[in-house]
Amino acid sequence: MMQWGTAAKKLCELTGYETFLPLNTGAEAVESALKIARKWGYEKKGVAKDKAEIIVCENNFHGRTITIVGFSTDPDAYEGFGPKTPGFTVIPYGDAEELEKAITKNTVAFMFEPIQGEAGVLIPPEGYVKKVQKICKEKNVILIADEIQTGFYRTGELLDCQYESVKPDMTLVAKAVGGGVFPVSGVLSSWEIMDVLTPGSHGSTWGGNSAGMAVLEAVCDLLVENDFSQKSKNLGKFFMDGLKEIQKKYPEIIKEVRGRGLLIALELSEKARPYTEALMKNSPIGVLAKETHEFSIRFVPPLVISKKDLEWTLSIIDKVFAAIN
Repeated sequence: MMQWGTAAKKLCELTGYETFLPLNTGAEAVESALKIARKWGYEKKGVAKDKAEIIVCENNFHGRTITIVGFSTDPDAYEGFGPKTPGFTVIPYGDAEELEKAITKNTVAFMFEPIQGEAGVLIPPEGYVKKVQKICKEKNVILIADEIQTGFYRTGELLDCQYESVKPDMTLVAKAVGGGVFPVSGVLSSWEIMDVLTPGSHGSTWGGNSAGMAVLEAVCDLLVENDFSQKSKNLGKFFMDGLKEIQKKYPEIIKEVRGRGLLIALELSEKARPYTEALMKNSPIGVLAKETHEFSIRFVPPLVISKKDLEWTLSIIDKVFAAIN
């Protein structure tokens, strides 16, 4: 219990939140946030029983549970798993006006990704995050940021919402908080929101287990001791600049290079799968990258990567595009 408290305290101090609900997987963090938002809506906002609505975005990826895939717009995620769980409204990503129009008296939360990683590293217009925060505050709606892919210096700041100086009401974390070696996740929020959970109303068999909390505490220490922010920004720029040089050679194939920090994607004019397979097989070591939504290649190098490693990676990418074209 002492280890749980120490790790949670360090994470809260690092992120500026009052409390942390420790869990295991990203999907579990998302499901917990949805439950908290609904219960808050009934107990504190006064929404009528079983009428709570939560707004999400097109092209979202929040996990693989039956409820989460029910509000996905990706057929690969939801087909074969119906009927969909009710209570969710889907709006276009990056459009604050659509959010304002979608809010009703029963809306309890808006959940979004600061950058949609699984959709191909889609970045919303500048000012979007600040606008949706303002709308949510005015309408008494909980703002939930899913930072599972973007958090902990992946995009250059500790949390991506900090690029617009925004602190959402709830922030969901996973992946990086386990250091890439252990399943750790959770919900960061305020006591005013989190205290709707009472003994017996929610739980997690392995949430807050000793091994996971030891890893989380070590990760927090590493994040304080090292300047991952500048490293992510500098190496991300170096990698993107290199990809743009490759793009100049194949402008008909590479439509766009986009990203922030070390979360980067290529948008192609043809299917990406042959390229990701070639990247994996091209060298004894190989370059692992994921095609997303058929036409994008997503690169998510570790924060401990070196400039030399990225130079090698760029040479393999260049070689693969030359071989296929």
